[in-house]
Amino acid sequence: MRPGDLWRLAALGLLRRPVRAALTALGLAVALGSMVVFLALGEGLRGVFSDVFGSVGPDLQVTRTVGSAPNLLPRADLDPAVLDDLRAVSGELGLKTLLPVAVSLRQSLDPAQSAVFYGLPAASGIGAVFTGVRIQRGRLLGPGDEGQDVAVLGARAAQNLGLTVGDTLAVNRRSRARVVGILQAGNTLTDTFTFLPLDSVQRAFGAGDQLSLVAVSLRRPAEAGQVAAVLNARLGPQGLTVSTRAELLGTVGKVLRSADVLSGALSVIALLVGGLSVVNTVMMGVFERTREFGTLRAIGARPAFVRALVLTETLLLSAAAGVAGLGLSLLGVRAVNVYTRHLAGIDAAALTPRLALLALVVALALGLLAGVFPAHNAGRRSVTAALDRP
Repeated sequence: MRPGDLWRLAALGLLRRPVRAALTALGLAVALGSMVVFLALGEGLRGVFSDVFGSVGPDLQVTRTVGSAPNLLPRADLDPAVLDDLRAVSGELGLKTLLPVAVSLRQSLDPAQSAVFYGLPAASGIGAVFTGVRIQRGRLLGPGDEGQDVAVLGARAAQNLGLTVGDTLAVNRRSRARVVGILQAGNTLTDTFTFLPLDSVQRAFGAGDQLSLVAVSLRRPAEAGQVAAVLNARLGPQGLTVSTRAELLGTVGKVLRSADVLSGALSVIALLVGGLSVVNTVMMGVFERTREFGTLRAIGARPAFVRALVLTETLLLSAAAGVAGLGLSLLGVRAVNVYTRHLAGIDAAALTPRLALLALVVALALGLLAGVFPAHNAGRRSVTAALDRP
């Protein structure tokens, strides 16, 4: 028998039961597609946060110690007296500017209505922390805004909230602010932020004079690691943590890795279900084709050929599921990115060639594993028992 005959017979075996084979392939394709979309989210978000924290934000961030990792959006529980401690060593350590910040997060069941309120001294301006911001409409915060209830919105925040210059922003139930500016789109982080004077955020959320963090810029940014180590040694006993921009990015990486573990566990469960469906389909096919296999054995086919035939069928079925799964994952990634572009102006998922190759390898490996037992079962049937079966 020619080598191509094995593949032809395997294809014919599947086509004899097209509905069953198609449904099995679809189930496995959905499992593979889900796995790829989950992993693509991790890939995409890693790239987004690397770009964001690699180019914006303070050289150092001083916050109250909570857990072992830097807090990206700490609550306002930091004593402002820490500013005096930092000023005392600013000349020695090369601290260029110290910017007190109060942050509050408004969460909503509708992600478009969620908001990050970022309060900082109006006289210093947004550019003191986030370089490269440009105004699209209206104006930026200025010295005259100290003590005023005014706000500058990121482009995506303005779009999500449906606000423009001159409108009134509902910060919470008891506080309102007049929108005086909207930033140009372009920076993933500031696009979703709402900037207000520091005292406006503190007053709106009842924080008193407490801060969320102190943003520190250095005269020599390359020395951020060494300066952070010195400050941690001095401020650590006070329950404070000094983090570099790289450490903040590392925190994001840990969060994403935790999400990867969860999505991986869900993917494994889905793949197990898909693999069991393949085993069930192939086993049913082996049972129904007992006489066919007996006939093949009677005309000279060896048990190894029968096993190879069944394994080839599972490989074809899994390969078809892998291709279909890639198609579904491509649609899923596009759907996710359409939503996240609308919500935050980012492509949150990235389908890389590495992920596509992984999906195909997983599909074929799953096919091999799923076909081992049915193939063994088919190959060990005797000719007499197979032909005697009605």
